[in-house]
Amino acid sequence: MTNPFSTQTIRQPRSSDAWEQLRHDHRVHSGQQLHTVRFISGPLFTLKDSVDESFFLADGRLVRSNRLARLEAVLLISNSAVTARKLVQQAGLIDTQEVNQLIDLLNQNYDRTDSAFRVEQTATGFLLMTRPALVSWLDRLHQRQSQMKLSQPMMETLTIVAYQQPVTRANVESIRGVQSAEMIRQLIDRGLLQVGGEEDSLGRPFLYITSRQFLDMFGLGRVEDLPDYETIARRPEMDVEAEREADETESEDEETEEESDGNRTGQADFGNTG
Repeated sequence: MTNPFSTQTIRQPRSSDAWEQLRHDHRVHSGQQLHTVRFISGPLFTLKDSVDESFFLADGRLVRSNRLARLEAVLLISNSAVTARKLVQQAGLIDTQEVNQLIDLLNQNYDRTDSAFRVEQTATGFLLMTRPALVSWLDRLHQRQSQMKLSQPMMETLTIVAYQQPVTRANVESIRGVQSAEMIRQLIDRGLLQVGGEEDSLGRPFLYITSRQFLDMFGLGRVEDLPDYETIARRPEMDVEAEREADETESEDEETEEESDGNRTGQADFGNTG
């Protein structure tokens, strides 16, 4: 008599015919039926994309976790842009990847609720900013232009350098038509401009460029994000071509002038022989 509860492990052959033959032989000799036991393999658990537990309600509102609330609070009280690494430390987060995930979540909430705020990434980090549509209202409310003390001549100089950089003081003055040394000095004192090198010409004048503080002030990630930068900004290859054309034109004028002088000399000699 066979024990119905006894178990025996037998490796199943790869061929179906061989497996059926094995089952037949085993049933004949032992009187027991072989059954195939299948095991489902797979991971015991899966990792979540984020450890944060914030979620959106059905009406679109965001329920903030403590982690997300800490990050938003750090951005709110910061007077300047904060790097992702500093946000990790100050908000007690895991890494910069979580910072990016939480900032995307905040911006989604701001967009869904038509909030006045949005987190923007500038050249030096992340900054909680108001939307561009509110700029004129905030300027009247807080008189920000008077606090920054950027006069019209300073704004003109800053704009020229931003779109034409790197640029010398002489080039700035040729565009503005007035002396600009004092305007450049004041912009450097405010940290909006800086010396970016020297021009390889007579006297080696300084080349001026905008600073990272300039990018933060206007909420830009890079200079190329300026409005109409592609059409307004100076292109070095176009400058080289313009210089080449100017040199060719000057050479042609000199040759024409030499030919004119030669013709006048020949006419004078012809008159004397007569």
